[in-house]
Amino acid sequence: MEFAVIEHIKRGMVPAPKGEVWIGDDAAVIKCFTEVELFAADLVVAGVHADLDIVTLEDFGWKAIAVNVSDIAAMGGVPSYAVVSIAGASASEIEQMYRGIKEASEEYGVQVVGGDLSGGRELLISVAVIGTTEGRPPLLRSGARPGDFIFVTGPLGSSAAGLALLRGQQGFRQGGSGDGSVTPEVAAKLTDAYRRPKARLAEGVAASRAGASAMIDISDGFSADLNHLADDSHVGVELSAVPVAPGATFSDALGGGEDYELIFTAAKPEEIFAEFERAGLSPPLVVGTCSQDPSRRTLDGGSLPIIGWEHDL
Repeated sequence: MEFAVIEHIKRGMVPAPKGEVWIGDDAAVIKCFTEVELFAADLVVAGVHADLDIVTLEDFGWKAIAVNVSDIAAMGGVPSYAVVSIAGASASEIEQMYRGIKEASEEYGVQVVGGDLSGGRELLISVAVIGTTEGRPPLLRSGARPGDFIFVTGPLGSSAAGLALLRGQQGFRQGGSGDGSVTPEVAAKLTDAYRRPKARLAEGVAASRAGASAMIDISDGFSADLNHLADDSHVGVELSAVPVAPGATFSDALGGGEDYELIFTAAKPEEIFAEFERAGLSPPLVVGTCSQDPSRRTLDGGSLPIIGWEHDL
C-alpha cells in the first residue's frame, strides 16, 4: 500500500526539473544554494495542533506546511524545498492531507521533494523546510536593541477566536463585550484563521530589506513570543497597545496563539513603512519600544501578562 500511495502523491505534485530528483528515491537531489540557507522543522499532531472534529484533513495538511513556512518568514527568508513525513494515517487520509499540502506548497512556492510514511497510534505530519535569505543576513530573535520600535504585522487573536467559534462556545461576542454577535463575514475570517493560517512571507522579506533588527512569528501567543524575543535580545519591553482582531477578545490577542503574524523590531520606522508600501503591503503596527532594563515587561505602564501555549513534554 505504501508504494501505491507514494506513486499517487508523486503524480499529483510538480515534477522535478532536469538534474534534480524529488519524491520517489532514497533521498532528494537538489541544487545547492549560493546564499545563506535556512532549515526549519516542525510537526503537527492531531488533537494537539488541530481539532479534526472541526477541521478537515485538507486543512491539517495545509497547516503542516504553513507553520513551517512561517518559521522561514520569521528569519526574513523565502522557502524552497520541503520533505513531508506522515504517521498514523490510512491511504485515503494521506491523499486528503496531501491535497492541503499541495495547495499550501503552491501558495508559498515551496516544492515537496520527498518524505516518509509510517503507521502509528497518533496521526501526525512532520515537515522540514529549506529556504534562503536571498543574500540578506538572517533575522534572529537576538538582534533587538534598546530604543528599537516593536512592530506586529497585523491584528491578533483571530485563530483563537476562530477556534472558539468552530467549537460553538457560548457567549462568544465581538470584542468580548457581549453586545452582539459577530457578522458572518467576520466569523468566516476568524474560522479561516484557525483552519488555514497564513504565513507572512512578503512581510518578513519587507522587514528584512528595511533593516529590522530581530523577528519572531506568533505561534505560542503574542506576549509569550515577544517575551522570547526580549529574553534572547536582553532588552526590556514597553508596550503601548495590543491590536485585537475584529471578533476576538483581548485575551485571544494577548495569548491565544497560532496567529502567525510577525513581531519584529527596528530602529527606523520610516524605512519600515516605506518598504512595506513599496511592496504593496498593509503597514505594520507599532505597539511599543525596547528598553534598556531586560527585566522590564510592561503594557500601558503596568505589568505585561506573559501568557500563551506551553507544550507538554
